[in-house]
Amino acid sequence: MKRRKFIQSGLAASAVPMGCAASSKVAATKMEPGQELYEWREYDLKWRGNSKLLISYLKEVLKPALMSEGVNHFMVFEDLNKASDRKIRTLISYPSSDIYVRSQMIQHQTAFVSAGQEYNSVPAEMPIYNRFESSLLLAFTVQPQMVLPKPDSGVFELRIYEGYSDDAVRRKIKMFNDGEVPIFIDAGLYPVFFGEMLAGPLRPCLVYMVNCKDMDAHSAGWKAFGSHPDWIAMKDKEEYANSISNIRNAFLKLV
Repeated sequence: MKRRKFIQSGLAASAVPMGCAASSKVAATKMEPGQELYEWREYDLKWRGNSKLLISYLKEVLKPALMSEGVNHFMVFEDLNKASDRKIRTLISYPSSDIYVRSQMIQHQTAFVSAGQEYNSVPAEMPIYNRFESSLLLAFTVQPQMVLPKPDSGVFELRIYEGYSDDAVRRKIKMFNDGEVPIFIDAGLYPVFFGEMLAGPLRPCLVYMVNCKDMDAHSAGWKAFGSHPDWIAMKDKEEYANSISNIRNAFLKLV
């Protein structure tokens, strides 16, 4: 299956860039040129918390501040079915670890604090959220940069694959890098990012996101994925056995 070269060049040709593991036994020793870091945040909203103010702060205060520090892209999501969850999520792509660290320091900048005055003035008795959780991810080498979603995308699926051990996750990442990613594109499930979790909950795990037009396209995409000849050829290989112990997912839409 000689598809790795295809995906590295094909993604660049078929989508606009929004800005690892080499084997199951050998870990990468450094980030490759152009390989992004992703920060995935989840804000757990309080009952009757002012989600509109939070979204305004994220899009109008935090996003421009981070972009000025060199962040590649910043996206805000809410749940497709608001009744199913009460979270606001953000996806931030960083071109380097230096920019990631520098971006965390904006909380101490006077201009940034001033720009978020309304958000920072929320009283203690009216909190917007309980806490927010932040995860740091390293892009897979097969897709080292985030890819813009399709213009008509109405559904984004976030998927978390947990492994029972570090080696299990390394082997699953190898499966993606060695040929699984192009199958998503063939099936009409367009990848936004793939990332190995470096810091955050549920480790060891990997996280990725695909997008499509609607839930009908989503169902058709996964059906096409499951019957794809390349997937059938690789799914039962011994080297990938027992690489996933649990799957979590969420259906989201852009805010």
